[in-house]
Amino acid sequence: MSTAPTPTYRDAIDALNSLQTNAAVLEAVRAAGSKLNPNAIPEMIDYLRRVGLEPSQLNNLNVIHVTGTKGKGSASAFTDSILRAARPGWKTGLYTSPHLVAVRERIRINGEPLSEEEFTRYFFEVWNLLQNTKCEAATTPFMPNYFRYLTLMAFYTFNQLKVDATILEVGIGGRSDSTNIVPKPVVTGVTALGYDHTRLLGEKLSQIANQKGGIYKEGVPALTVEQPEEGIFELGVCAVEQRASQFTIVDTLPSTIQLGLAGAHQRSNAGLAVQLVHMFLSIKDQSYSPMSDFNTSGAASATWDGSEIEPLRCLPASFLDGLKNAHWPGRCQTILDPKLEATTWFLDGAHTQESLACCLEWFVSPAVGLPVSPVSDGHPQRVLIFNCTSGRSGVDFLTAILQKIEEQLAMHGRLEKKEEFFAKVIFCSNVTYASGNFKGDLTSAAMSTTDNFNLKTQREIEAAWNKLVPTYSGTVHVLPSIEDAVEEARKTLNVSVLVTGSLHLVGGVIEVAGLADRALSPKACQYL
Repeated sequence: MSTAPTPTYRDAIDALNSLQTNAAVLEAVRAAGSKLNPNAIPEMIDYLRRVGLEPSQLNNLNVIHVTGTKGKGSASAFTDSILRAARPGWKTGLYTSPHLVAVRERIRINGEPLSEEEFTRYFFEVWNLLQNTKCEAATTPFMPNYFRYLTLMAFYTFNQLKVDATILEVGIGGRSDSTNIVPKPVVTGVTALGYDHTRLLGEKLSQIANQKGGIYKEGVPALTVEQPEEGIFELGVCAVEQRASQFTIVDTLPSTIQLGLAGAHQRSNAGLAVQLVHMFLSIKDQSYSPMSDFNTSGAASATWDGSEIEPLRCLPASFLDGLKNAHWPGRCQTILDPKLEATTWFLDGAHTQESLACCLEWFVSPAVGLPVSPVSDGHPQRVLIFNCTSGRSGVDFLTAILQKIEEQLAMHGRLEKKEEFFAKVIFCSNVTYASGNFKGDLTSAAMSTTDNFNLKTQREIEAAWNKLVPTYSGTVHVLPSIEDAVEEARKTLNVSVLVTGSLHLVGGVIEVAGLADRALSPKACQYL
């Protein structure tokens, strides 16, 4: 009697991709007026129980829950790096989204993505448990969608591996997010608020803040970075309503502290991470003393009496090491091309107007996209590769880019004009290869086949560019794939290529340009 073949990583990816919502369904939802699923949390708990876990068991994962509009992934990466530096003997789990090149990047143990073998094992353990059980509620879909499945798999994996601490990044919003089924995380934090997913979360900042503040819990410290008045007020209301143990607005870190992630905006994310780890250790580790912390290796043990915890003012050496060694690819990242010596890639997955402004603040600065000195002789030509996903405004995004370029050029005393800053602009789809195929991990059913074929979104972005920059003397290219875009960018010698507008785009460029070894490795700094 023959036995069934052992499932492979590709089998897992194919099965996972079958859970994606296709473009036609998404468009119908948009047309009907997108709104959050009121049964999202009960349905997620239903799935959790079908894989043998109760919500109360998730408290054992010792969760640091992080949300926000921009920077929540970076803040989570800083938090993970600081915690691993402060407690090297602990086992940490990190769950983030989206991924850049491989799905398994989303679930990390001690900073490293699950191996293909580990991912395949835990994927099919969860898959088989779901296939062999029924939903408690008749209205709950039999299988969770793509993001819910990966969230469920992360909970299952971290429980199986008995992690000492979990850093959990929200997908969208917070209140109704799949991650928000942990009854009592150890500490919660909100990064910078902005306008994204407004069809789901609301058009007003107060509405968005209300959704983000939904991760605050009774008896748990509620943290946030500095926000606009409307946002900070609503977050404070959420903290009171949820009966959080305290509501703390954390300070941005000073420029004297070295960070592993580039960009001035990262100081806010790093400041939040410092306080998240400080409060986590204050609550979970009886050996922790901020003034004399000594990197203990024992498992977390609770001694906290529930009183308010004062923010950390003087950082221990281990915290400084964690900040300096933090690595989060695809965010304000500089990579030398392994094939062309004079080609440099500048990668940032910014996908909101606010984050694009941060991206351009980083890129249009001396020693990055500008010469070190205003009187320097010449500089590499610049190329922009840009895309934004359907539902986001190309006009608004390009306006934000051009406005920030103009501001930065003036601030640094440069005579260049914003209209001529890029010698070439390329608008491409998020399809990975020129053949029209995706890498398995980068497959997106959310992209309309018709839209991709006609390059509808890219043509709209091109029209927006031509309207905003009618006197542009450079070249504009609309291309059907990321591979085509990389090939076109490499035709320009001695070039600085900025890739932004979409993390999916950045991940695709890393894949097809052969940048993975340099971009994804924590040792990537050696290639700068």
